[in-house]
Amino acid sequence: MKKLGTLLFAIAILALGACNQSGPKEKFLPPSTGGINSLTVVMDTELWKGPVGDKIRDEFAAQIIGLPQIEPIFTIMQLPPKVFKGTTTYSRSILYVEQDSTSLAHIKDDAYAKPQKVAVVTGPTEEVLIKNLDSLAKRAIKEFKAVEITEAQHRFERSLSKDKALEEEFGISLKVPSLYKVGKREDNFIWMDIQIPKGTMNIIAYQMPWDYFKSDSTLVEDIMRMRDSIGQKYIPGPDMPGKTTYMITEKAFSPYVFPAEIGGKKAAEVKGVWEIHGYPMAGPFLTYIINDKENNRKMILEGFTFAPSTEKRDYMFELEAILKTVSFEPAEEPVSD
Repeated sequence: MKKLGTLLFAIAILALGACNQSGPKEKFLPPSTGGINSLTVVMDTELWKGPVGDKIRDEFAAQIIGLPQIEPIFTIMQLPPKVFKGTTTYSRSILYVEQDSTSLAHIKDDAYAKPQKVAVVTGPTEEVLIKNLDSLAKRAIKEFKAVEITEAQHRFERSLSKDKALEEEFGISLKVPSLYKVGKREDNFIWMDIQIPKGTMNIIAYQMPWDYFKSDSTLVEDIMRMRDSIGQKYIPGPDMPGKTTYMITEKAFSPYVFPAEIGGKKAAEVKGVWEIHGYPMAGPFLTYIINDKENNRKMILEGFTFAPSTEKRDYMFELEAILKTVSFEPAEEPVSD
C-alpha cells in the first residue's frame, strides 16, 4: 500500500502528540499568513495540469456573482508537495490533493498555524479525486471564506471608528474601520465612505416597515424598487446640466438573492450592480435586508464600491466583513401605566 502523503503523516503525528501530552496544555502554533482570499493548493504539478486541476479551478476559482467583471472566488497558488514545508505551511487556507490508495475528503482545523483551514482530498485515481473534490468543494469554500472573513475583521478591528451615528439613529453597532467617515446623516439614512485609489467604498444604512415586502413572488422587484427610491432620495450622481442623476439598480441584470443570517437574525443577502440614472457610472453592491422583528422593521445595510477599471473583489469582501459585525441593541420594553 502506498504511504500517505506528507500532510496526512504530519497530521497523524500532531494527533499522536496531542494524545501523549498530559494536561490541557496546547501546542504552540504560529499565526497563519497570506493575502485575503488567497488559497494554497498543494498537489503534484502533473495532476494540476490535468482534469483534477481543471476541477479545482472550476470550483475554487469560479467567477464571483454580483461583480461587473470576471473575478475568481480565490486567488490560487499551486505548490508541489516537496516544497510544502516551513513558512509555506502557514497559509491560512490550504487545499491538499494527493493521488493515494486511501480515499479521503475532509477539513482539518489549525494543522500548522492558527487560524487555518486545511481541506484534504485523496484518492487512488483521478476519477475518485474529482468525485471527492466535488463532494467537498461547497463546504470547503464556505469554511475558507469564513476564515477569510474573520481575518479581514481582525485586521480592521485594530483601529475602529468611534462615531455613534448608527447607534443613535438605529440602535445598532458596526465595527467600522476608523478611516470611514460619515458624510451624510438624515432622518432614517446614514452614509459613510472611504477614499480608495480611483474611487470610494461606501456603507449605507436605513430601515423599512416590517411589512414592506408583500410576496416572495415579487421580492426581487420590491428590492429594486426600494433601492431605487432610496437612491433617488439620498444618493445623487454627478451634476449634469438639465438632468437629475441618482443611484438605481442596474436594469439589465436582476440582482441575486440568497437566504442569510446576520447579527443573529434571519436576512436576505442581495448581490448585484448599481448604476447612475442619467450618467455612465456603475459598480457592485451587497445588501442585507435583516428581519428585526423586535423593532418591527426591516433593517437595511448595504456596501457598494465605485472603482472604475479596477478589480473589486477584495473591496466588496471588506464591506461584507464589516456588515457582518452588526449587532442589535435590545428593544426597549414598553412602559406600563
